Amino acid sequence: MLNLSDALPPAAVHAVLALAGLSALFAVKHLVADFLMQTSRMARGKERRAGWMAPLAAHVSCHAGLTLLIVLAVAPHLWWLTAVDFSIHIAVDRAKTAIAQRPGFTPDQPRFWWLLGLDQCLHQLTNIGLATALMLL
Repeated sequence: MLNLSDALPPAAVHAVLALAGLSALFAVKHLVADFLMQTSRMARGKERRAGWMAPLAAHVSCHAGLTLLIVLAVAPHLWWLTAVDFSIHIAVDRAKTAIAQRPGFTPDQPRFWWLLGLDQCLHQLTNIGLATALMLL
């Protein structure tokens, strides 16, 4: 079995472990903000055809707030990554809702679940990007 510390210099091992740790932290952040902090008002409201902006902004603010806590703990000078997370999250969620409002996007249809999976994948890719930015910037 390959030992990572034998194959890479110590600084590279440290960087890999730091990136993995930050990525895991952002994944937990996403779980907390998307599922534990999101209220029924946010969840239902952001999917309305009208009046969706305030509930969506409230939901995405949960993500931005937790991102800010992580960023301030790791690299306070990158506080602006919070706005990046906010912007990407609001765009992804709004796009998902706009597509899901079309006919045929119901939980009994595979495409509903594909869309939900794509939404979650995009959020996790954003989290990896944020973790990478914290490591490189």
